[in-house]
Amino acid sequence: MIRTVEPAPHVSAPVLAAYRYCEAVTGQQARNFAYGIRLLPTAKRRAMSALYAFSRRVDDIGDGALTDDVKAARLEDTRALLTRIREGAVTQEDTDPVAVALAHAAGRFPIPLGGLDELIDGVLMDVRGETYETWEDLKVYCRCVAGAIGRLSLGVFGTEPGARGAERAPEYADTLGLALQLTNILRDVREDAEGGRVYLPADDLAKFGCSAGFGGPTPPEGSDFAGLVHFEVRRARALFAEGYRLLPLLDRRSGACVAAMAGIYRRLLDRIERDPAAVLRGRVSLPGREKAFVAVRGLSGLDARHVTRKTVRRRA
Repeated sequence: MIRTVEPAPHVSAPVLAAYRYCEAVTGQQARNFAYGIRLLPTAKRRAMSALYAFSRRVDDIGDGALTDDVKAARLEDTRALLTRIREGAVTQEDTDPVAVALAHAAGRFPIPLGGLDELIDGVLMDVRGETYETWEDLKVYCRCVAGAIGRLSLGVFGTEPGARGAERAPEYADTLGLALQLTNILRDVREDAEGGRVYLPADDLAKFGCSAGFGGPTPPEGSDFAGLVHFEVRRARALFAEGYRLLPLLDRRSGACVAAMAGIYRRLLDRIERDPAAVLRGRVSLPGREKAFVAVRGLSGLDARHVTRKTVRRRA
């Protein structure tokens, strides 16, 4: 079957300027994310940049130097703005470019904006200084700050018409978000500790003798830090394996975008697994050439085909 290419709908100058602002924010502050969404068609790329810019605003409030009560008030102000967007009360003449872009994107795609309420809830958990006793506790937080982003992104991507199992796409998107967030938590374990935050479950820390925390470039004395990291890596890999079942349900370019972003984090996970103590010495990252390779692999559809073959074998 030959598919026709639909012309991109007209975008007014104010909305286009709002999108350009969001794309600039994305390019400057989220290199991994920006690397993935460049594989998308223009309308989807713009919508994803609007989602990122709004999410970045929420995260910046939580990570800023304001007092906790001011942070909470700012987050509720942001929730009120989200309500205005949801109710269609933001027009292209609004002075907030992020609100203008997100409102336009939400009119163009079936984005479940309630996911951004969940993100705000998750950042409020940070503001309150919540800690997590078990993995089940941590999953609640991860679903707010990352699983919700997966489901929001799925609203932009959509699923391929007639894709078998498409009804489970939100579940897979949520699980992939958890995988990315757990990888982030491992990568940023020392940075978070220096900021007074502990995300890894307390029972896992105790199991591997790491309850003293990570305030320096070496593991706590007498701990099995490598064992802790490898334990969490295995958990993240299981989440990736389940979340990757989303790929065959997406169109080629959306699947390539997801494969590129997830692939970068999987490779970060590989690096962390090879040298667990590296996360205590500095920020683990990938060079640009390796990110480019991951993007090409995603665009080729290799990851999606691999997942499809595994699914077929299981069904057989």
